[in-house]
Parts: sequence; structure tokens; C-alpha cells
Amino acid sequence: MTEENKQAARIQTSILNNYERKALVWMAERMPSWVTSDMLTVVGFLGACVMATGYALSNENLLWLWLANLGLLINWFGDSMDGSLARIRGTQRKTYGFFIDHNVDVINETIMFIGVGASPLVNMSFAMMALVAYFMLSVYVYIDCHLKGEMRLTYGGLGPTEFRLLLIIVNMLFMYIPWFSEWKRPITLFHNDFMVGIFDYIAVGAALLLIVFYLVSFFKDIKYFSKIDPLKKKEE
Repeated sequence: MTEENKQAARIQTSILNNYERKALVWMAERMPSWVTSDMLTVVGFLGACVMATGYALSNENLLWLWLANLGLLINWFGDSMDGSLARIRGTQRKTYGFFIDHNVDVINETIMFIGVGASPLVNMSFAMMALVAYFMLSVYVYIDCHLKGEMRLTYGGLGPTEFRLLLIIVNMLFMYIPWFSEWKRPITLFHNDFMVGIFDYIAVGAALLLIVFYLVSFFKDIKYFSKIDPLKKKEE
């Protein structure tokens, strides 16, 4: 990784960013000295596993979605606090941290999306569609980090924290408003039959939105990179 990548600017313009940053700094300043960033990264991973377990168990009883909500909170705490703690303590390891953080993110997100797909909320096929779209945008962010030295963490005012909060709200609706869990319609796609609920449509819509963010950024940056790296004429 180049020196520019190590100093990549974090672009964070999400709706909750100001409140979240203050809360993370407050918690980091009061964190016991024996807690390390690596420990918090593990906590984030365990949160993803708890969330997926709650979703899988919700097939037996929708109230298990409370466990999924708990997993989302644990994942947020570990995933958000590991970097914040390192910055507050001045113990950042930019190359190691970048490597660990984003590889664990891939593992966590895979576990979480599979968990959603294993639940009654969303068909696994649509959950995987959303995961692919999420990874498309993630790969784009990493490419930009390498080439532009900036790490964009939010699109359309939404970042990982906002998506976690929306998912908690979805879980609550699914548990306590019967229409959200009972409304189902049969559809056929590519010779496959599906029973589709309201959150299947939302998952597909979210996937399409992520793809739109990806394409808009892609075509915008084509012009940017064309200017800074113009076509050179062959010398005669």
C-alpha cells in the first residue's frame, strides 16, 4: 500500500455522523486500558454471528429478532469503536489496521446478509442480490482509496450505522405489525417460483439503489481520472 493510501481521507457525511462521532469519542476516552482495538474487532465479528443466529432462529419464533437487534448493536459497537479507540490513544497501525478492518468487514457482511436470507424477512436469493450490490460498491470504495487517497463511507447521507438502524426498525415492524410478516405474493423469475413479501421488494430496491450509487460514481470518476491521466500521443 502506498503512503497516500495509508493517509486516505475518510469521507463521512451520514445523517447521524456528528452524534455518532461524539458518542464514540466519549466511550473511547473511558474505555479500560486493557481493551484493545483488536479485541473490539473480534467483538464486532461476534455481533455479526449473534445477529445471524437471531435471524435464523426467527423461523421458529419472530421474537428471536430481538437477538438479531442485539447482534446489530454489538456489531456496531465493535466495528465502530476499534478504529475510534486507536485514534484516541494514538495507536493507529494504518497498514495493519486497513488490512484487518476491511477483511473482517467482508466476513461480517457475508455472515449478516446470509443471516437475513435465512430468516422469514427476505428470500435468500434477494439477500444475496443485495450482498453482491453491497460488495460492488465496497470494491469501488477500495479502488478509490488506492487511486484518490480517499475513503468514502457514506452515499446519499447513509452509512453503515444508518443501515443498521433501519434494519432494527424493519425487525420491529416484522415482529409487531402482522401485515409485514403475513403479506406474501407468488412470483416467477427466470423459471423459479418465489413467495415474495414486502421486505423482499425492499431488499431488491436497496440492491438497485446501491448499484445506482456505484454507476453514478463510476461515470463521474471516469471524467476525473481521464483528466489526471490523459491519453498521450505517440511521439513520431
